Order: sequence, then structure tokens, then C-alpha cells
Amino acid sequence: MPFNKEKLIVEHHVDNLCAEALSGYVAHVICRKGELTFKFVDRAFVLHAGEAMIIVQQLVQDLQSSKDFDAICIYVRRDFVEFCTPSSNYGIKGTFALFACPVMQMDAAHFEQLENDFLQIESRLLKAENPFQEEMLRCVTQLMFLDFFDIHALQHALSDDVSFQDSEIIGRFIQMLEQGDYTKNRAVDYYAEKLCVTPKYLSEVCKAVSGMGANYWILRFTTIHIRRLLNERRLSFTEIADLFEFSSMAYFSRFVQKHLGVSPSAFRSAVQGKDS
Repeated sequence: MPFNKEKLIVEHHVDNLCAEALSGYVAHVICRKGELTFKFVDRAFVLHAGEAMIIVQQLVQDLQSSKDFDAICIYVRRDFVEFCTPSSNYGIKGTFALFACPVMQMDAAHFEQLENDFLQIESRLLKAENPFQEEMLRCVTQLMFLDFFDIHALQHALSDDVSFQDSEIIGRFIQMLEQGDYTKNRAVDYYAEKLCVTPKYLSEVCKAVSGMGANYWILRFTTIHIRRLLNERRLSFTEIADLFEFSSMAYFSRFVQKHLGVSPSAFRSAVQGKDS
């Protein structure tokens, strides 16, 4: 059975890094030349040559690359991420650390190794006639993940002290946020019920691992998604409010005012002013 190429997408640019069509993927990027500036979870970052990043696309904003920017981006669909991720609780702490800073610095040897992983995946994707293509791609993708773990652990010195139970809880909580549950459910109680824990326990586990409670992460995903939709101007205010199931336009406006600091109309006016 041939490998489903929708599970892995390799591109030599980052033009689709914020694309809605790829929201179900986790982006892995290496920068060979130039730099990329962007905002992630409301903070400004720069990806320089010789660096890499793993990033949740829903939280990325304001991408700008230098003229000489050269990168490889591998989008891994979430179900394949889960299938290939090594059985290590480090991944959970690492995931939250990546929310704090998705960019990883490394020495030339580690970068070369990571670049080889990317090129191996790209090469194996082209070998559709190989009857073991899926097994090979699973192995080289897992190798890429392990090399990322190694680089990230060296940079952040994170301990692997999350219990298996808490690892499962946080992993499923992140998954629900990444698949967009926050558009309809923004109460901690909803996630706690789905995870079969109390709201207090979920918040305590989140805070212990990431430094922030569950509500913080729910609101981060929500506000950044709303900001992106306001920036894009594809949807009207009413359509955005309906998408997030706000009970009224007044409630939607109050939410935007509270979390973005301005009203929806003022925010969109400011964006139009920058573009003109």
C-alpha cells in the first residue's frame, strides 16, 4: 500500500506556514540562509541561518523573510506526529517549552545532522515504488524527532519528570486546542470533563509543566486565531463571532476589547492603515 503523502509535506519555502489548509499539521523548519521574523504567542522571534524551529501554526503571525531567506519546511500531519513520536515524557515538557520559544540554536554539526534528516525525508517521499516506503518514512521521521529532542534538551536542559498520567492528560489537552476545540469551548470545565479530571487538577498540571494554567492556553489559542481573522479581513465581524459561537456581537466586542486592547473595528482600521 503506497504511503499517503498528505501525512508529510516538504517545501523549500514557508509561504504556507499560516495557511488554514495546513492547520492540522505541525511545521518543522530549518533555516539555511537569511532570516525570518514572526510573532508567536504574542512575542516577536527571529529565525536565523543555522537555526531550526518547531511551531504550531495557529499561533503564528506577521511572517516576514529577508530577500536571501532559504529554508526547508516539513509539515507533519498530527496523526503521523503521534504515530512517530518516541515514547518519552520529555516530549510534553518540550512542547510547552516550544510555546515559550519555538526557535532552537545549535552548533554546525547538529544543524548538518538535522538538515540530513530533512533531506532524507524528502528523498524517501520520492521513492513511491518502494514497498517499504511507509516504514522507512516512519523511521526517518522519528529520527528527525529524536534529533530535535536532542538539540532542544541541550538548549533548555529540561528534566523528564512528568508522570505518564500527566503526560497523557497534557498531550490530549494540547491536541484538543490544536484541532480547534476552543472555537466552541473556552471553559476549563469542558476540557477537564473530556480528560476525566477536575478543572483544578488540569490547571495545576498545566501550571506545573508550563508555568501557566489551562485557561491561559485556551485564551492564547482563541485570541491569536481571532487576531488572524481580523487581520485577513475575509470574514465580517458577525461571521467571526458566529464561528466562535459568541452569544452576541456585544459579547464578541467585549472579548476583543479585553484581550486585544481595542474594539474589532479599531483593530481592523489599524490594519488597513498599515496596508495603505
